[in-house]
Amino acid sequence: MSGNKGRLVLNHSTHIPGLLEILGKLIHYPGIQTVTPGVISRVKGHAPHLKLRISVPIRGGFKVLARSGKTVQEVFIVTTLSSDELVNTITQI
Repeated sequence: MSGNKGRLVLNHSTHIPGLLEILGKLIHYPGIQTVTPGVISRVKGHAPHLKLRISVPIRGGFKVLARSGKTVQEVFIVTTLSSDELVNTITQI
């Protein structure tokens, strides 16, 4: 991990429990520039543990879905990493 640190943007008052801790670690990885948690929604399926999955590419990065229980939260990550590199980074946390 380098001395350069990404930025965690907190523009929502609510987050999935445990998500901010993971995102706080993620911003320390090289290539991660900005991490912005987004909208929280309810879903029908049930994820027993907090899990992050890359959803779609966005300009300059990726949209990631954080799932826990019946709740899903969008997370926008601006990064120079490829999809595979981001998956590897997330699994290291």
